[in-house]
Amino acid sequence: MLANTAIDERALVRKITWRIIPFVFILYIISYIDRANIGYAALQMNHELALSSEAFGFASGIFFIGYFLFEVPSNVVLNKLGARIWIARILVTWGIVSVGTAFVQNATQLYVLRFLLGVAEAGFFPGIIVYLTYWFRAKELATTVALFTAAIPVSYIIGAPLSTWVMDHAQWLNWSGWRWMLVLEGAPALIGGVLCFFYLTDRPADAKWLKPHEREWLLGELANDRKSRPNAKHFGSLKAMTNPKVLYLSFIYFVYQCGSLGVGYWMPQIIKGFSRTLSHTQVGLIAMIPYIVATIAMVMWSRSSDLHNERRLHSAIPLGVAALALLGAGLSTNPYVSISLISVSLAGLYAFKSPFWALPTLFLTRSTAAVAIAVINSVGNLGGFVGPFAIGYLKGAGKSATPGLLFLSALLVMSFLMTYFIRINGGDTDDATGAVPNQSH
Repeated sequence: MLANTAIDERALVRKITWRIIPFVFILYIISYIDRANIGYAALQMNHELALSSEAFGFASGIFFIGYFLFEVPSNVVLNKLGARIWIARILVTWGIVSVGTAFVQNATQLYVLRFLLGVAEAGFFPGIIVYLTYWFRAKELATTVALFTAAIPVSYIIGAPLSTWVMDHAQWLNWSGWRWMLVLEGAPALIGGVLCFFYLTDRPADAKWLKPHEREWLLGELANDRKSRPNAKHFGSLKAMTNPKVLYLSFIYFVYQCGSLGVGYWMPQIIKGFSRTLSHTQVGLIAMIPYIVATIAMVMWSRSSDLHNERRLHSAIPLGVAALALLGAGLSTNPYVSISLISVSLAGLYAFKSPFWALPTLFLTRSTAAVAIAVINSVGNLGGFVGPFAIGYLKGAGKSATPGLLFLSALLVMSFLMTYFIRINGGDTDDATGAVPNQSH
């Protein structure tokens, strides 16, 4: 093994980061635009397909039922076939379904295609999270995950004006703008799948773009990183799925997703409700603002988490901030105050993500974490069904989004308390902070 002094550590980590993160970042932007653009499509689609608030909420959320059912099996296959092949397959199939959604003629067809989109995309996010653990040490993981998951708010920053502009201007062949939007935004997934097959490298040992001594150093560092967590446990797939800590984290993520996706899918209609004179494009431009704030907060907060080597409080505090902000947004009647508070709530919701996804790696081995992360993500993403559907149901009953926002605020208070009092103990960490023992900064 070459001495560490023969390697410019920061330069090598930067090299690996630039090779992997921009590519998976773009893929995740495509993913989120394809799943979330239904929120913008609703500005035209709901009238054309005669969808009620409840029906739209159901269509938005049923994606996550398919996602839930196929998440763990998908990640198990990814571990066997490798990230390159399986993620390429995921991209191609979800691209086909995304484009196909443009052809639906009624609510039932929309439900079926949204369910199939969840099936097609299942495994992508946890697969990438596990893939990143193959290349980055624990002390870099929160920042690395943040750079990847920052694609979520960025997808809204890009998708909001893009989707609404296409809807306002694409009227070719007597087709509605929302249909063209789904076609044009679904096609990049097909291209991404082909590029993924040729670009991604499954593991560091196969990385021809690293020099031999760089590969040797990286493999040694990753091995040492695993040894620094001697109490990390290995379970079989079934035990990982039923582990109490994994299920506890799953419930936290479930409640979190209720809030995050409930706001995300309904925000275009909430903004449209501020003024009937707003065009679709103007709605999209306003919708960018909260996600710009969220992106900045997400990256800065994750760096703080890595700097202080702390996960629990860095996961809990943003949830408390988001709960209070959603409460204020639900009670406010001033559109400027409302959009400001929604911006704060989304900043909290997205800042939560990276420290939270570092938690499973503190008490599980890498192979077990692959299954555990899939379980947490799949169970948690059922909140993506409950959140949008709850707002739709409450909005249909009361003709206002306010009760839905208050409901989501209450759920986030619950997730804040659960995260604040979490104990990842049994020797896995030094204390309840979630700091990895014997890990250098």
